[in-house]
Amino acid sequence: MPNARTTRLRLALAQVNPTVGAIDGNVAIVRATARRAAEAGAQLVAFPEMMITGYPVEDLVFRESFVAASKAAVADLATQLAADGLGEIPVIVGYVDADGPARMSAEAMPDRGPRDALAVLHGGLVVATYFKHHLPNYGVFDEDRYFVPGDTLTVVRVGGVDVALTICEDMWQAGGPLTAAARAGVGLVVNINGSPYELNKDDIRLALVARRAAEAGATVAYVNMVGGQDELVFDGDSIIVAADGTVIARSPQFDEDLLVVDLDLPVASGPAVDDPSTGTDGMHIKRVPVSGELPTPDGPAADTTVASGSIAPRVTDEAEIWTALTLGLGDYVRKNGFKSVVIAISGGIDSAVVAAIAADAIGGSRVVGVSMPSAYSSEHSKDDAADLAKRTGLDYRVEPIAPVVDAFMNALHLTGLAAENLQARVRGVVLMGLSNQEGHLVLTTGNKSELAVGEAQRRGETPPIPENSISKPPSAELRPDQLDSDSLPDYDVLDPILVGYVDGDMSRDQLIAAGHDPEIVNRTLRMVDLAEYKRRQSAPGTKISIKAFGRDRRLPITNNWREHV
Repeated sequence: MPNARTTRLRLALAQVNPTVGAIDGNVAIVRATARRAAEAGAQLVAFPEMMITGYPVEDLVFRESFVAASKAAVADLATQLAADGLGEIPVIVGYVDADGPARMSAEAMPDRGPRDALAVLHGGLVVATYFKHHLPNYGVFDEDRYFVPGDTLTVVRVGGVDVALTICEDMWQAGGPLTAAARAGVGLVVNINGSPYELNKDDIRLALVARRAAEAGATVAYVNMVGGQDELVFDGDSIIVAADGTVIARSPQFDEDLLVVDLDLPVASGPAVDDPSTGTDGMHIKRVPVSGELPTPDGPAADTTVASGSIAPRVTDEAEIWTALTLGLGDYVRKNGFKSVVIAISGGIDSAVVAAIAADAIGGSRVVGVSMPSAYSSEHSKDDAADLAKRTGLDYRVEPIAPVVDAFMNALHLTGLAAENLQARVRGVVLMGLSNQEGHLVLTTGNKSELAVGEAQRRGETPPIPENSISKPPSAELRPDQLDSDSLPDYDVLDPILVGYVDGDMSRDQLIAAGHDPEIVNRTLRMVDLAEYKRRQSAPGTKISIKAFGRDRRLPITNNWREHV
């Protein structure tokens, strides 16, 4: 018969923004946020995956000095929290651990090596650890390269409640830790995450957490980090879901947040005894008593209670994408120590969008917008560039490139496509020169289609992008009357083929069967395949779709497999 006794546990989920490699800074975030949680009466605090090291750490995991620093920081943090007067609050943090050699030696010790780990800190000590069981090896993830999976579910008893500890992918796969949590009869599953954003992932995430709560037969608390890391951006969206699928509380996307919630949870029955046997879920169960009966927390929870849950409203797809792009760029600039950026603005839509993103991300005054007209630049393009700069508050400059292009042409005697492309390369030299001289980060302005081959008005504000930049036909203006459609299919024809080939891994025959013109399919696939070496040289861009160039799509440059004919 199920245990009908319940107790109240005040849980805090710390949706924060760590930085890869900034161990001291990340530790400082934990200490400051744990104090805020304590002031809100929290009895258990959980931080994201790899909180101490930042995520993902990639090949840093193979540096023994880095792993040693991560482990030492966790032990030191436990001592520091106790010194801060926070030692009686169990704090869950993610970090990198290792119980053997780097993965390259796994043949000798297949069950030992680097670990994607979490630690429970209490009373000045590391009182429990857990090693991630499911290691993702798809899309942007390559964790099978870096880590050894754990096979033991750690269950800690906090205030009379049995709490199962899991990490990210453990939630995304059926079986394993969540099934073991049901076998262990826990009242709460805490899942710490470094879950990157892509469009509409919040909908997928909610349904997933509800399924896992049902699988575990327990409330699930899912805490995710927020912020940008290279091409990835993390959107937070921390969630607490009851075993019956009811959403108890939910943090906003893209904002740092401390979600403090009163949960009525079943009281654990029986002693905290390990189960070393392996269940059908492939897991052992280790039980660790952490704290005894907790006093009733003083005052109301900071953000929500079970009776009146705080569920952050969802935003539109357009607002979601824009926020992801501005956060990703802003964090890239900040975390890499840049104070400003420089961008070429041509009056076209691509540069206008990037300039508007940059202005929202770091402020227009920190964005240097450079118009670099050539002999073929139209007056309307120059006017549109100046209009954009005025609307977004850029540091606007005009640097004509015709004299430099003429000097190259007189020396090299280029014609045709080589002469057209020379203008783009001269513009790149100008931007890099300003970057070297003044310390700006150079932003590129290509769109995903090119790499492969308006909220303000409703608020009564001036739209940041001139209407003419949006409505006019795309053109690089590298020769008189040039349009992008002169050398590329129209985007409404090109983009569906690219989505199928790049995002969907469709073959030539499948694309043709889907109704696309065979000649255009062959031409498009040929351009995509031949441009692989160019994409390796392109700048990183924030991932917002299911498959982005870079981490998501890794193909050999030297590659004679061809879909096109």
